[in-house]
Amino acid sequence: MSDKIYIFDTTLRDGTQGESISLSVRDKLQIIEKLDEIGIDYIEAGFPGSNPKDEELFKKLKDRKYSYSKIVAFGRTKYKDISVSADENIKMLIDSKADAICIFGKSSLFHVEKVIETTPENNLEMIFDTIKYLKKNFSEIIFDGEHFFDGFKENPEYAIKTLKAAEEAGAAFAVLCDTNGGLLPMELPEILEKVNKELRIPVGVHFHNDSGCAVANSVLSVDCGAQMVQGTINGYGERSGNADLCQIIPNLEIKLNKQCLKPGDIRNLTGLSRFVAEVANQIPISHQPFVGSSAFAHKAGMHVSGVSKLASAFEHISPESVGNKRRILISELSGRKSIIIKAMEFGINLENNPKKVSEILEKVQKLEHEGYQFEAADASFELLVKNITGVKKEYFTLESFRILNEKKENGEMLSEATVKLLINQERIIETGEGVGPVNALDMALRKALTRFYPDLKKIKLTDFKVRVLNEKKGTGAVVRVLVESSDGKNTWGTVGVSENIIEASWQALQDSIIFGLSQQIH
Repeated sequence: MSDKIYIFDTTLRDGTQGESISLSVRDKLQIIEKLDEIGIDYIEAGFPGSNPKDEELFKKLKDRKYSYSKIVAFGRTKYKDISVSADENIKMLIDSKADAICIFGKSSLFHVEKVIETTPENNLEMIFDTIKYLKKNFSEIIFDGEHFFDGFKENPEYAIKTLKAAEEAGAAFAVLCDTNGGLLPMELPEILEKVNKELRIPVGVHFHNDSGCAVANSVLSVDCGAQMVQGTINGYGERSGNADLCQIIPNLEIKLNKQCLKPGDIRNLTGLSRFVAEVANQIPISHQPFVGSSAFAHKAGMHVSGVSKLASAFEHISPESVGNKRRILISELSGRKSIIIKAMEFGINLENNPKKVSEILEKVQKLEHEGYQFEAADASFELLVKNITGVKKEYFTLESFRILNEKKENGEMLSEATVKLLINQERIIETGEGVGPVNALDMALRKALTRFYPDLKKIKLTDFKVRVLNEKKGTGAVVRVLVESSDGKNTWGTVGVSENIIEASWQALQDSIIFGLSQQIH
């Protein structure tokens, strides 16, 4: 692999400016560990002078050294009316003891005169003096030219002067920032060509995604000579987010043959994406390119048939190359090949049983017409196949269940469920209480089953979704219930459909328990 491209991660600083993103000091330390493991060159940990949380983080980081990544402290140029040695922000950057410093300064004449309200000459002095002063304490200073691309369109000569001031002061990289995210890819090559002609130091880029072009601009910049790319994991960031490193890195490594991470570690990219989403308490984006759970999911029968013969027929890269995996989705659009491939995943060979394949396909099409959806309910589909092929194990038989709802004088609602089951020819009656009817039913079912199947304690219901399928029927509408469960290692989905929400919930809940037990008990 040729041509090293330096990856600068700003998830912990710029990424946390995104709406609903908040990371504790412990969260940030966990993410830093993962970024170091995969081989991110620079980790921008935060802005030491901006808040107590970042101050605490940098205190903890002083006692830690990482095997690969450089820890970066972020800050601004000195204030316009004081000396650099008197600026408290600069003092805190020095006190951070980071491996490198990233300083941002204005590269737009409009911002210089209208936002920070100083002269063009003073702004250049602010950039030069700050970097020159910090070079006494740090071997590596990275300069972020804020609003560079907008500034270049306004006044290209001045925008480049800001970069040259940083270069002359000793900056290691000049980073061109599309702070408002408005640049279009066709504008980029000419600008980068002019910048590269003027500078001796390498150029980096930092794009925001307000026009939906951040990833495209980042990849194109490398093709135009940029040697550093800044971005965030999963594209987290203010407004529409930052450039998504989980898309940029595989495009550069796999398609442009650039070195971004430690050799071979790109296979850990999907795991990193999901880890950061989990720590940030964000729902992973299923359709996210490369690392999303749907990135290599195939639904149409023709596509599935093609992939089964030659994966590259409908995949631009191998999912395993980024740590992801291929998924075959089952729906009314599925063909017979989809059924055969999916059944093979859980150990049932239908290749020479076309009658059963047709029966399964007809059943799926009938159920989806009624409102079932198996794309997010793989476990329910597996149980359906095992039932039709005669290998499904019955762990219990429902005799009946009953649910009572009680509203107390203090306004509290309480539900009570009673289940009557047959387990190993023994009749079991148990009652459970819960905050709602489904919770009560779940509690009663677990009480009845745990004595016979103690492994049930490992299985937890992690998500519960209800969707009304035909709203115009009001309270008589058909509803679809999707349940997600986990045993701590694996996660699975089950589905139920009925005009009665309790019955739909029971179907999904029952499938969830049966599937979970089938995975625990062999």
